[in-house]
Amino acid sequence: MKYLYFPGCSLKGTGKAYEESLLAVFRALGVELKEIDDWNCCGATAYMSVDEAKSYALAGRNLAIAEREELDVIAPCSACYLGLNKAQKSLQDHPEIRARVTKALAAAGLEYHGKVKVRHPLDVLINDVGLDAIAKRIKSPLKGHKFAPYYGCQIVRPFASFDDQYDPKTMDKLLAAAGAENVTFPLKTRCCGGSLTGTVPEVGLRLAYIILKEAKKRGAEAVVTVCPLCQFNLDGYQDQIARKFEAVDMPVVYFTQVLGLAMGLSADELGLKRSIISADVVLAGR
Repeated sequence: MKYLYFPGCSLKGTGKAYEESLLAVFRALGVELKEIDDWNCCGATAYMSVDEAKSYALAGRNLAIAEREELDVIAPCSACYLGLNKAQKSLQDHPEIRARVTKALAAAGLEYHGKVKVRHPLDVLINDVGLDAIAKRIKSPLKGHKFAPYYGCQIVRPFASFDDQYDPKTMDKLLAAAGAENVTFPLKTRCCGGSLTGTVPEVGLRLAYIILKEAKKRGAEAVVTVCPLCQFNLDGYQDQIARKFEAVDMPVVYFTQVLGLAMGLSADELGLKRSIISADVVLAGR
C-alpha cells in the first residue's frame, strides 16, 4: 500500500509528535507514505476571514500536485483534512469558484480535475489496513490502561465519509485492538476551544477544561486525540486552566502514539517525550 502524505503546517511544528508517531506506525505496518512535493499551507486559517477564493487556491494547488501521482492523499491534521475536502467539494459544486481557482492554477502551470481522494489516517487504518492486520502487529497490549477517545469537531463534520458524525468509533476500535479500555466519552466530538484559547481565552479555556474534567471524571488516565490543535489546547493550556478553574493533570496524546506503544515502538520514536503534561502514566509497564 502506498499513499501521498500531506503533513500541513502543524505536523512540522507544534504537532511534530503526531508526524513522528504516524510515520513510525505506518512504517511498522508496511504502509508507504510519500510526502507531497513542494506542498503549501492548506488554506485553513484563511477561510472566510481573509479571502475564501485564495484559500481555495492554496488547497487547490496541493490537490493539483497530488493528482499527478494518482494516489490517495492522507491528511492527518483535522483542519487540513477538513480544508482540503471542503475545497474539493466547493470546486466540484460551484463553477464560479472552480473557474477562479483553475485560472490561478494555470498561472502556476497546474491543472486539477477532481480525481484525487483526501483521506484520514483513521479511515486508512480501519478500511485499508484492517483491524486484523493491526492486531497481528500488537506486541505489548495496553491492558489495564483506560483512555478517553477524543475526535474533536472537524474530521466527521460535515464530511462524515468514514465514521458517524455524532458517535465516531474508528479510533475506539484501534485503541481496543491495542488492548486498551475506552471509557464512555459523550464529549468525543465537542470543540476543544480551537483558536479561541488565543483570541477569547475565557471561552476557549472553559471549553478545554470541560473536556479534560469529563475525561478525568470518567476514569480515563489520558485523552487520546487525532488533532494537533486539540492536543495543543488540551495539553498546553493546563497551567492556565488550573489557575482559572482547577488542576486536572491529564496527559493528552495522539492515537498513533498509543497504537505505536502497543506495537512495541519506543517512546522516542513516537515523540512521547514532547508532551507538556507527562505521558509517564501511559508508558507505565512498557
